[in-house]
Amino acid sequence: MEFSPFNTVVKLCLQGMSMEEQGKPEEAVRLFMQGWNEATDDLEKFLAAHYVARHQETMSERLRWLETALKYALKINDDTVKSAFPSLYTHISECYANLSEPEKAKENAELARLFKDNPSDKGPFYHGTKADLKVGDMLTAGGSSNYKSEFKMNHIYFTSLVNGAGLAAALAKGNGRERVYIVEPMGNYENDPNLTDKKFPGNPTRSYRSEAPLKIIGEAADWIRPSAEDLQRFREKLENSKGKIIN
Repeated sequence: MEFSPFNTVVKLCLQGMSMEEQGKPEEAVRLFMQGWNEATDDLEKFLAAHYVARHQETMSERLRWLETALKYALKINDDTVKSAFPSLYTHISECYANLSEPEKAKENAELARLFKDNPSDKGPFYHGTKADLKVGDMLTAGGSSNYKSEFKMNHIYFTSLVNGAGLAAALAKGNGRERVYIVEPMGNYENDPNLTDKKFPGNPTRSYRSEAPLKIIGEAADWIRPSAEDLQRFREKLENSKGKIIN
């Protein structure tokens, strides 16, 4: 099951978050509920329920929506959602603590700790770029950020979603052909902290980074390029972003 920023329900959640940032909680709730009502698969239901939960007025209703989000995440139970389990179980534990149910609070806190390990994702992994490279070449840290060119990146970034790498290739600097390379991390890697538990719970984009090089082992041909309209909206969103890059 693949996360996409161009999915209809994901777009509604993004619009809802924008309303939150503008101090319009009623409009945010309307958009999140629309996302919930339009959700057709487990990933969409998990995401929408997560956002509906944080606007509940009572702790018992917040818990109900969080447990609904967890139910759909457990049905998926793959690397798209596993990274969200620590925060989900932590929030559920806090609800039970507030509802004076210490045993359930403790049980969920222990589950949060259990899932807070290194990324379990085994790939395959992809890196999107406009550079013309060949099998055996090494990608290393130290390049300029595609999003803020003044930044020299201390890590090399990659993803398990081939279309996510395609988006990165489309956004990459340069005039070359957009390419998605299949890569192998040469060392340890971690969830990308710029994306994990930020706008979306966990790391649904399956985005990672490493200080060690990535070895190119092939090139992917079967990936979907975002439409010109979606790509322009994405560029505008990046340009307007005031977020700090965790480097």
